[in-house]
Amino acid sequence: MSTIAGQRFRILPPQRPAGRDRPRTNREQLLTIALFVIPGAIIYTLFLIWPIFQAVYFSLYKWNGLGVPTDFRGLENYVQAFNHDVFQQAITHSLIITVLSLVVQLPLALILSVTIGRKLPGRMIFRSIFFLPYVFSEVITAIIWGFVYHQNGMFNTIFGTIIPGYEPITWLADRNFALYAVFGVITWKYFGLHMILYMASLQQVSSEIEEAARIDGASEWQVLRFITFPMMAPTIRLTIYLSVLGSLNQFVLIWVLTAGGPANATHVLATYMYRFGIKSFNLGFGSAIAVIIFAVCLIFSIGYQRTIMHRDYAGAVE
Repeated sequence: MSTIAGQRFRILPPQRPAGRDRPRTNREQLLTIALFVIPGAIIYTLFLIWPIFQAVYFSLYKWNGLGVPTDFRGLENYVQAFNHDVFQQAITHSLIITVLSLVVQLPLALILSVTIGRKLPGRMIFRSIFFLPYVFSEVITAIIWGFVYHQNGMFNTIFGTIIPGYEPITWLADRNFALYAVFGVITWKYFGLHMILYMASLQQVSSEIEEAARIDGASEWQVLRFITFPMMAPTIRLTIYLSVLGSLNQFVLIWVLTAGGPANATHVLATYMYRFGIKSFNLGFGSAIAVIIFAVCLIFSIGYQRTIMHRDYAGAVE
């Protein structure tokens, strides 16, 4: 027993099969990568890349969508679009909605996120209430607000109650109000998404740094301006990017609410494409409008990411 107790034992690691530690060859690595990449690449090509090339091809023809296009027109569809006064109005309306989204929708979402983001009692309830409109489908949202904007709807009823001598306004049938009424619906639906993104970013801002600034004498506005908002800058830049692209591609809400009316007063690029292209069985012309929308969004995306968001990508890589 003493002899056994005096001996030292060494526990050896379990033996592995000889082939398990063999390094993988480049061919095996490439095969593994291909198995993961090829299915996604095929789907991406079939449903995104190929339709883009098809749209460019069809945009060079006068084509009603039936049979093979044969009436080649070159760039005539593009020239016709830019010479059409309704298309020019659609561009203007898209820009108005984009600008209003940047100066109204995003600041509103940012203010609400700061207000209910941390200290407000019952903030979880407020978060749910403000985010709820984003959960609704665009069709349901448009139907609801169609009743709200009706001549005998909620808005006119409320204003008629509190304003003596108030005359009901046909919000969606008046050229002076229709576009801004539509923008109000867009803001109601989408600002909750931006608010949630801002609130998620706000959780990453160190409260210790903000408290140190307050101890040093900074006011609440100075804390927000010089500490909180700069630390939320990546998310703010992202929401600007999403808001611009969303505004340029807005379709369902506007089409269900007004179908581009009254008298083309609410047409944007996507509704114009549907009304004067697809619905009119002029798919060559509609394809040209689709190519224009795609080109505008692509140029903005590349330019914005290279000039504004590149610092966020660089920080992620580092």
